[in-house]
Amino acid sequence: MYLRLSNFYFWYFATLGALIPYWGLYLQSLGFAAGDIGELVAALMATKLVAPYLWGWLADHHGRPMYIVRGAALAALVAFSGVLWRQEFAWLMLVTVIFSFFWNAALPQFEAYTLNRLGPAVHRYSRVRLWGSVGFIVAVAGLGPVLQGWGAQLLPVVLVVLLACLWLGTLALEDGPCPPSRQPAGAIGEVLRRREVQVLLLVCFLMQLSHGPYYTFYSIYLEAHGYGRSLIGQLWALGVIAEIVVFLFMHRLLPRFGVRRLLFASLLLTTLRWVLIAGFVNVLPVLAAAQLLHAASFGLYHAVAITLVHRYFRDRHQGRGQALYSSVSFGAGGAAGSLLSGYLWQGMGAEATYLSAAAVSAVALLLARALPIEKQE
Repeated sequence: MYLRLSNFYFWYFATLGALIPYWGLYLQSLGFAAGDIGELVAALMATKLVAPYLWGWLADHHGRPMYIVRGAALAALVAFSGVLWRQEFAWLMLVTVIFSFFWNAALPQFEAYTLNRLGPAVHRYSRVRLWGSVGFIVAVAGLGPVLQGWGAQLLPVVLVVLLACLWLGTLALEDGPCPPSRQPAGAIGEVLRRREVQVLLLVCFLMQLSHGPYYTFYSIYLEAHGYGRSLIGQLWALGVIAEIVVFLFMHRLLPRFGVRRLLFASLLLTTLRWVLIAGFVNVLPVLAAAQLLHAASFGLYHAVAITLVHRYFRDRHQGRGQALYSSVSFGAGGAAGSLLSGYLWQGMGAEATYLSAAAVSAVALLLARALPIEKQE
């Protein structure tokens, strides 16, 4: 079971390892301006406003999330293949919206599927999820020198191959139903009215909003300061290596420190990370240290957020709970972050954009103080 679950995460995040760091460079190679790039990257995330919850409702209603995951993976593969045909802005926007509508359906449902399969061993989630980080590293570190030698035009072909591997991996997973519901269907409204749930979702939105300049322009930022694509890939990989280390120890960190303290730590270190990237881009050791803070800004934060969502959304609401987390954070927050960073990048420059990101994550830190202290903490 662990091998098949890990295989999905490996290919899913290998695809992200090719898409997120290098998609902006590919779009730049086609001659698009920063505003256009910001809009296209925002479109990748914008469908998370609707798609995950729609697919989550279907999965919860039918109780078979793997049907959703498998179908979404295949549809995403077919849709993204359209990038190989034409490269005009309008066409790429259309392909991006269709691709991301299905792509964004897969992960939230697989998160719920994984947590259900783990059962009482849910604290072992990070040990399964870390293979996604491994896949990301393999893709980002391997593609850097390849794209430097062959050019960014090779990227769409690589992504099609990775998406095909992801879909094939879903065929090995069981279609077992979710555990029977012990809650009425309307109870999710009661969950959403809880103050701690609203605070958590707002914090997650702001956290991903602050990541907009990083996911959209980090590679472009470094290349503009003289870094080669091989080194850029290595810096991305360094961040994910730090993330893996956190995932390896999360099953010990959570019981010892509790989710609230770990969430505070992740938000504080995220703020520091954006300040370092803004002020020390030409100092490689400091830039590397900032990449190590990816352990906090993603690894620590994501493991804590997933744990809290799993805690607040129980039984047959898990699919929609994970979908809401994805929609509000990676969807609304990610799309707004990418869009705003594109405009700020053109109007105020790179450094000011990253300092703005630091301000956003600092606000999230202040809001997180409203989360209650759990009894077990």
